[in-house]
Amino acid sequence: MASNDIDWEIEEGIPQVDDPFIQQYLKGRTSLILEEQKQRYDTNLRKALSPVATRACEIFSKIRDRDLATLGPNEGDRRQSTPIPHLLEDQAQRTKLWKVLQKMPKGSLLHAHIETMLNIDFIIEEAFTTSGIHVYAPKPLITQRDYEEGLLYFQYSPVQSLENEPTVWEASYKPSSLISVQTAASSFPNGGEAGFRGWLKRRCILTLEHPYHQHGDSGMLNVYRGLSPVVISLLSYEPILRSCLRRMFSQLAADGINYVEIRNAFAFPYRREGSAAPEKDYSEWCRAFQEELQRFQRMEEGQSFCGARIVWTASRTLSNREMCESMIQCILAKLDFPAVICGFDVVGQGGHARSLVDLVPMLFWFRKQCAEEGVEIPFLFHVGEYLGDDKQTEHDLFDAILLGTRRIGPGESLYKHPLLLEMIKEKKILVECCPISKGVASPTDSLSVLLSRGVPVSLCDYPLAMTQYGMTGLTAEFWLALQGPDNLELPGLAMMVENSIRWSCYEDQSTSEWLSDIQEGILGERTKAMRLREWYTSFEKFCEWIALEFAETDIS
Repeated sequence: MASNDIDWEIEEGIPQVDDPFIQQYLKGRTSLILEEQKQRYDTNLRKALSPVATRACEIFSKIRDRDLATLGPNEGDRRQSTPIPHLLEDQAQRTKLWKVLQKMPKGSLLHAHIETMLNIDFIIEEAFTTSGIHVYAPKPLITQRDYEEGLLYFQYSPVQSLENEPTVWEASYKPSSLISVQTAASSFPNGGEAGFRGWLKRRCILTLEHPYHQHGDSGMLNVYRGLSPVVISLLSYEPILRSCLRRMFSQLAADGINYVEIRNAFAFPYRREGSAAPEKDYSEWCRAFQEELQRFQRMEEGQSFCGARIVWTASRTLSNREMCESMIQCILAKLDFPAVICGFDVVGQGGHARSLVDLVPMLFWFRKQCAEEGVEIPFLFHVGEYLGDDKQTEHDLFDAILLGTRRIGPGESLYKHPLLLEMIKEKKILVECCPISKGVASPTDSLSVLLSRGVPVSLCDYPLAMTQYGMTGLTAEFWLALQGPDNLELPGLAMMVENSIRWSCYEDQSTSEWLSDIQEGILGERTKAMRLREWYTSFEKFCEWIALEFAETDIS
């Protein structure tokens, strides 16, 4: 400042920076900032970073800033109603940041629905190359609306359909009669087999062409309810299930994920290879799942993949009698294959879906049956999804907490409930946050709000992020999380990965054991502590790689 300006300030009695009381103010200001920083969700992790990891974090921040600046502002893109933003396109995948995120050890993927985890082209090809696959529909698909919204399912049958039998595209089609997939494809009115493949692909992914955009979030959920069974019906035949599991495990491991909890709605009867008769329960489904997991873990690419389990999901549209049957099937599967089933959830919102409070009697009955059978199947509820002013969605959060859920996902509407946020922290409930979500942003950035309030969060895949791009994993979720308003950095991502491990259901545990493991963290003596130590070793190696690979990066 020019001397004449200083003289003027002194003459006017304006305090100077060197004045004792101004210095005292600045000292208090610094103390306040430091005190606030102590309450950051990643403070303890930052303190524990080695010198190499600290440098890696600084390099990471520079790479993030430069790459995101090069791609240009994308806030507008995030607010568009696109099922998967432009971030998944080649432009982002060619950046250094994407390369770094792909290599990062990502711990556990805790919220993923099996029907959304595979490349749809791969699934369609499996349908055509697997012998005996047929299609059927509740009614003929003949109008444009039928093509957009009509239901179509797959089923195995050793009996070939009659050559001259009406296909699903004809008004004379007999509802629910089986038509071979080859016949259905070749007779497709709009382009034969090529047209059928393209139409089926459009039915199984959410794109801008889908009419849900005219009806907001609830409209999109209605579309998804029609899309999901198409894929699930294919995964109900043993050869296709096994093939898809092998591909899924391989892709997860390649993305740096070493444990996954997959949600599956057992909505279709399961058929073993070559069997026309469906199984009476889902024990054989669990057997196939367990065998494919063990087979993958014996392979070189699966050496560090420590496990996969199933969260049994039941539709909220079921009657009490149907819900009871689903719960019984879940317990039977748990008794036969205890290592496979790790939790229970009820899924579906809007429309005819029942609220959690309406299901409370059934959920208490389920808990009683589990106790009588001596099995531990905790609740892992999918609640808090942002659906505008849907009161049921809001109230489900209260019931989920009161019912003792161990995790909540996606919890987008939690920001409106300060008391529930405190209860979640007190009860050590993890929020499974999904930045990509439905591609439709909620009015606030829920991830930023949750992190700022000290709520434990992990990043997960969301059920409506259908895999048009053939990606299975968390790299894209990590990418989008970095673009939030809170300047998330590598320690923040690492903290959420640590959370995913702390809240993983590696083994069956009572409530007291579960809470004890979360509290003890890396200092514990059970499986969870061992996994945390393994991850910290991997993370340190990852940081060493960053420091070497990008050693020339200017961090000044």
